[in-house]
Amino acid sequence: MTPRTIPVDVFDLVVFGATGDLAKRKLLPALFHRDVQGQIPVDARIIGSSRRAMTRDAFRAFALAAIEAHVAPEHRQQVLCQRFIERLDYVAAEPSQEQGWSELEKSLRPEQDRIRVYYLAVGPDLFGPICERLGQHNLVTPNSRVVVEKPLGKNGASAKALNEQIGRIFPEPSIYRIDHYLGKETVQNLMALRFANALFEPIWNAAHIDHVQITVAETLGVEGRAGYYDTSGALRDMVQNHMLQLLCLVAMEPPTSIDADAVRDEKLKILQSLKPITAENIANHTVRGQYRAGASMGGAVNGYLEELGSDTSKTETYVALKAEIGSWRWNGVPFYMRSGKRLASRMSEIVVQFKPIPHSVFDASAGAISSNRLIIRLQPDEGVKLTLMIKDPGPGGMRLRSVPLDMSFADAFGVRNPDAYERLLMDVVRGNQTLFMRRDEVTAAWKWIDPILEYWKESPELPKPYTSGTWGPSASVALIERDGRTWHEGDD
Repeated sequence: MTPRTIPVDVFDLVVFGATGDLAKRKLLPALFHRDVQGQIPVDARIIGSSRRAMTRDAFRAFALAAIEAHVAPEHRQQVLCQRFIERLDYVAAEPSQEQGWSELEKSLRPEQDRIRVYYLAVGPDLFGPICERLGQHNLVTPNSRVVVEKPLGKNGASAKALNEQIGRIFPEPSIYRIDHYLGKETVQNLMALRFANALFEPIWNAAHIDHVQITVAETLGVEGRAGYYDTSGALRDMVQNHMLQLLCLVAMEPPTSIDADAVRDEKLKILQSLKPITAENIANHTVRGQYRAGASMGGAVNGYLEELGSDTSKTETYVALKAEIGSWRWNGVPFYMRSGKRLASRMSEIVVQFKPIPHSVFDASAGAISSNRLIIRLQPDEGVKLTLMIKDPGPGGMRLRSVPLDMSFADAFGVRNPDAYERLLMDVVRGNQTLFMRRDEVTAAWKWIDPILEYWKESPELPKPYTSGTWGPSASVALIERDGRTWHEGDD
């Protein structure tokens, strides 16, 4: 099957932080793939910018090396690579000084109707200064858009300040708060499964669903980012944005349309309906952990404190939460979330566990009947599984077993699965905000997260240790098993 490529209008894209890790691993390869697919117009331009002094040819060499490192050989023929890098230009600019901004102004086409995208692949402390410089140099046109990466603040107050800084230069419809998880193919298919089929929506409620699990597990540690990570932690890094957004897509009511604000209105209602985690229930609703030395990916690895070079730290590298939604549809249905580094395997998935059948008509000799389960796998193998009970083939009476109906996207469609950034970058150019967070969503998410952060900050208790290569601290098992449930860790 050949994927349908929808052309976009001509644009200028400026990537601030163009020599950084995100540009190298994700942005440049994503733009290259879109160019290979013929989606980027001939006259579109990509301009890299950072503090580093660099010639255009040196930046092109940097970009080519990034493509060679992060794009499979069968997708990077020499003629295609050459065509792409000829689009690239480079301007060195200091975010908080005048140096380089006049050159950037000259590099951009003067047409007011041309789409301009400013991608801030930099730390959040530079969001405000860069936006202010863009405003001072009259680089913000009616067709300009700004893309900001997470983390958007350290708490609700700092997020509000950042939003106000950006909002003084760019109107809200021109601000794209990116969450790459929302661009994943499987997340898009969650919307299709729910709202394009008659099968699931009638049973998508507390009468039929027992609980939901959301897991984002990594085998890697902080990988040289310990200094940054120690100011963030798993709750800020993963839960406040990625995991709460996934929860919203699972739990939200059907929107009136696929229009951006219709979808985001429903997500906002879920965030506002989350029951607060307070001092009275935080011990039973949250677990934070920190990895110790162990074995991961076939070799011995250091613990977090060794990587940080410190004797102590209260920063969590693992978090498990029990969230509850105060609504008619979800009353009594817990949403369990967990995320961590140095875990047993790399896996991101959503598990919707249905309730058991009310009565079995089969004899005990048929075997135990497992509840149905819908598994939406985001990575590493994107796909959807639905477990069903069937009769074991063959003579000898009725024997039941659980089997998965398995749809792997790679196998089903036989095409390369586009990276999330490919879709999201083109959505910015199109002006489609559906997969981007609105300011009130960010505010509502922090309102739920802030009390947890504050309690952990004031508590003398340290994160619970867990050995690298395991599934986290034993307390996270207790969090779900005290409710009579278990974490899903299998392939079915």
